[in-house]
Order: sequence, then C-alpha cells, then structure tokens
Amino acid sequence: MQEPEKVFVLHARPFRESSTLVDFFSLRGRFRAVYRGARGKSGSVVRLFQLFEGQFRGRTELKTVHRMEPLAPPFLLSGDALFSGLYLNELIVRLLLPEEPHPAIFHQYANTLRALSNHADVEPPLRNFEWTFLDELGYGFSLEVDSRGNAIDPKNIYRFVPDEGLECIPVYQPGAFQGSELLALSGADWNDAGVLKSAKRLMRQAYAPLLSGKPLISRELFLK
Repeated sequence: MQEPEKVFVLHARPFRESSTLVDFFSLRGRFRAVYRGARGKSGSVVRLFQLFEGQFRGRTELKTVHRMEPLAPPFLLSGDALFSGLYLNELIVRLLLPEEPHPAIFHQYANTLRALSNHADVEPPLRNFEWTFLDELGYGFSLEVDSRGNAIDPKNIYRFVPDEGLECIPVYQPGAFQGSELLALSGADWNDAGVLKSAKRLMRQAYAPLLSGKPLISRELFLK
C-alpha cells in the first residue's frame, strides 16, 4: 500500500455497479483509481476542487482507493469560475502523462483554484496557470527574444511557431503579434485589458497543437 498523499479529484464517472472511476492529481502526477462503493455512500465523497488525503493500493496504472478524507472545505466555484476550474482539470487530464510528477503544476493548480474562488476576474489566474503548465510540459518560450535569439523589437511583427517560439515576419498575418504586445506580456500586467486579450490569443495558439485539434469540452460548455 502506498503512503498517504494529498490529492485533488479531476474527473469521476460511474464504474460497474456502485464504484467510481476517478482521475486524481497529486505531487506525483495524474493517476486513475477505482473507488469501490463510492456511489453507495451517503453524500458525494469524490468532489471536485477539494483537497483530500488519499491512500491507494496497486502497482499497475489503475489503482484502488483504500482511504480518502477531506483536508479542507471545497473551493466553491460558480459561473465563469466553475467553467475555468473544469478547463484546468481537462487540460491536466488531456496533456499530463500518467504518474509523471509535476509539483509546480500541482501547487499552481491549488493557487489557481483559490484565486478563482475569490470571485475576482478569472482571466489573470488562468493565464498564469496556462503559462506555468506550458513551461512544465517543456513547451515554454521566451517573450523577450525571438526564435533566432534576437531581442523582441516593439516595432516588429511576430508570429508564434510551435516548437520554435516567436518568429519575426516582414508583414502582418492573421494571428500575428506586435512586438510591443509581447513585451507587455512579458511583464504580466494583468491590470491592462489589452495584455490579457493578447495573452489569451497567444495561449490558444500555443495549446492548439498540443490538443491535436480536438476541442475542449469545458470550452464548449462555456460558450453555450
């Protein structure tokens, strides 16, 4: 049996008669476990956006929940914050390999849930998470130098190229960025609505190839 660990529930679905198949996230990464009898218990014990202490059995990729207890009240998310939390969960489930440790993402995830629960603008914490997540996956890139190592010029035009970063181009293309936009992004001034808008556009471009063109369910729900 494994040592107890702090976990969040990312996704849960019915499994067989009374069990639940749960995607968890901990300091050791994302993993899946069967919670036997979970649907027969009074109340829901596999709640999203809540920190638990869990203990698990099994040496294969599919674990079994031995024990799970809440460590703190759930982060109460509603409206845009709820869709944002579901978006974070979906990114982690889709893009993290099973049992690949990413402690920086785990801590950033907890901090982002806390920020979303404070009923503030959802955009700044989302952009911070997306950037940390991208960097931890190994796809981060500089906002201060281009793909050739030249300093970003505020007067030049750049486009994002997957696996390379920002490429200086001679004329504007749809989806391109002004150098001044990129330099503003490097300062992460989330009080500037223009910076937030540029960050959202850049993150969409950066994540598109990682998601292989498959739409995010959480994003579709948000648009409805």
